[in-house]
Amino acid sequence: MDNRQSEAGVRFGALAELFDPVTFRHVDRLGIGAGMRCWEVGAGGPSVPLGLAERVGPTGSVVATDIDVSWTHGIEGGVIEVHTHDVAGDPPPAGSFDLVHARLVLVHVADRAEALRRMVRALRPGGWLLLEDADPALQPLLCPDESGPEQQLANRLRAGFRTLMAGRGADLSYGRTLPRVLRGAGLADVEADAYFPITSPACAVLEEATVRQIRHLLVEQGLATDEEIERHLASVTSGRLDLATAPMISTWGRKP
Repeated sequence: MDNRQSEAGVRFGALAELFDPVTFRHVDRLGIGAGMRCWEVGAGGPSVPLGLAERVGPTGSVVATDIDVSWTHGIEGGVIEVHTHDVAGDPPPAGSFDLVHARLVLVHVADRAEALRRMVRALRPGGWLLLEDADPALQPLLCPDESGPEQQLANRLRAGFRTLMAGRGADLSYGRTLPRVLRGAGLADVEADAYFPITSPACAVLEEATVRQIRHLLVEQGLATDEEIERHLASVTSGRLDLATAPMISTWGRKP
């Protein structure tokens, strides 16, 4: 998914609408507040860094990093720093953090183990790591209620998307492993939950932007035809489909 494409901004907005309430429910439960220091890994869009900045206030700080920071330019200043950064290849930002958070990031990182080590290393004693990642293999359907040909086509195109992801090295079962992974990294008080919507206007916005962003790959690899993609996009626009996302599994643990 190329963040330089215009559809990327649409996707980030839809993801924020779908998942920001879940993310900040966990952030607030962990007690992230005034004066604390946070690292937002793979920030993508601006919504999470801005929400963290509201919580830490003028005496705190938020470091937002990504390989491509195109969609976070303009939010720098005050308590927010933005840096181009590869979580698995570059040293962590200087200093230690009360919260390190990554949402829908590690499933796309080739060396997930190294990325995790670097994030844990960046925590201060007592600091929290909050990882949120998808598990497309746990709930693979775009239309869980496969009631007709439109839903069948939608699910076939979603299967094509999973094929593309797997071909690029994504671990489609990664989300469910997060509790074990955090315990293995030495974190304490590990807990997790999962969330996925099954009908939301933002699901339709996300699906349309995603399909437009990858349609050339679907066609090139014989996973769909242009006619099928146009038919699917028309169904999405019509509002007749009850669209879901893959479950997002949120897992948190504390550095002893």
